[in-house]
Amino acid sequence: MKIATAAYPLDWLDSWAQYEDKLARWVSEAAGNGAELLVFPEYGAMELSTLDGAEVAGDLERSIHAVSDRMEDVQIVHQRLATEYKTYILGASAPVLTGPDRPVNRAALHAPGGGHDHQDKQIMTRFEREEWDIAPGGPLKLFDTALGKIGVLICYDSEFPLLGRALREADLILVPSCTEALSGYWRVRIGAMSRALENQCVTVMASLIGNNGWSEAVDRNTGTGGIFGPPDKGFPPTGVLAEGTLNQPGWTYAEVDLSAIAHVRADGVVLNRTHWTEQEPRVQSVTNCCLHANPPLK
Repeated sequence: MKIATAAYPLDWLDSWAQYEDKLARWVSEAAGNGAELLVFPEYGAMELSTLDGAEVAGDLERSIHAVSDRMEDVQIVHQRLATEYKTYILGASAPVLTGPDRPVNRAALHAPGGGHDHQDKQIMTRFEREEWDIAPGGPLKLFDTALGKIGVLICYDSEFPLLGRALREADLILVPSCTEALSGYWRVRIGAMSRALENQCVTVMASLIGNNGWSEAVDRNTGTGGIFGPPDKGFPPTGVLAEGTLNQPGWTYAEVDLSAIAHVRADGVVLNRTHWTEQEPRVQSVTNCCLHANPPLK
C-alpha cells in the first residue's frame, strides 16, 4: 500500500467552504499520488475555531467549544472524501465534548466503504492537563481494515511502551502529533520509532506545523511527516522508510508491504515482539547492589 502522512499548517478560515476546499485539496493531492491511507496530525482541527472570530479562537476554553460544536460536520466531510477518493483517512484530532465532563482529544478514522470509528488520546501532556484541562478518553482500539490492522497512538501516547505493546497485533500504528519545539518533535519521533522496533511494525507520524498568533493552544508547531519500520530484514537499515523536510508543508509518502511486516516478525535478525515477555520475570527480580562500601581498587 502507499501511505501519505501530513505536515499540516493551520489557516485562518473566513468560511466553512474555505475549510472544505482546503481539505479537499489535500485529500485530492494524496489520492492523486496513489495513497490509500492518509494521516492528518493532532489538533489540526483547531483552525475551525477561527470561524467564530479572533476572540473565541484566542481563548483556550471557548476554542474547545467552538471546535467541538463543528465536529459532526467535519466527520461528514471526511467521510465523503474517503468514499469519493477510495482512501482511508485519519482526520486531524480535535477536543471533543462528549458529555458533562471535560473534553477528550479524539481522532476519527474513515474507511472508503463508509465505516468510521475514533481513537481518544490516553495520556495527557502537562499543557493538556494543567492548562487546557483535556481528559483521557476511551480505551485503545485496534481497527481491522482492508489495509491490515491499524492502531492509533496520539502524540504523547507514542512515548509509552505499554500502550504500544497493547497494540502488538497492529501492522500499522498511526501517530498524529502536535509538538511546539524541536525537542518535542524528536520525543514523539523517537517514541514512534521505538514502537516500530518493539512491535516490528510500521509507524506513521504526522505533524502540525507553523505559527498561529491567534491561538494560545497551537501557537507554535514544529515537525514533519515520517514513516518508520524496524531496522531489520525488508526495511531500511535506519528504520526510516520516508521523512519530510522539517516545517515544510505537504505530504510524505512511502510504500509499505504487509508481507515484509509478517516476515520480519517471523524471521527477523532479532525478534523483539516475540521476546517481549522475557523481560517480565527479569524486571521483577532486580537486585540492589551497593558499591560504596567496597575497598578501592589497587
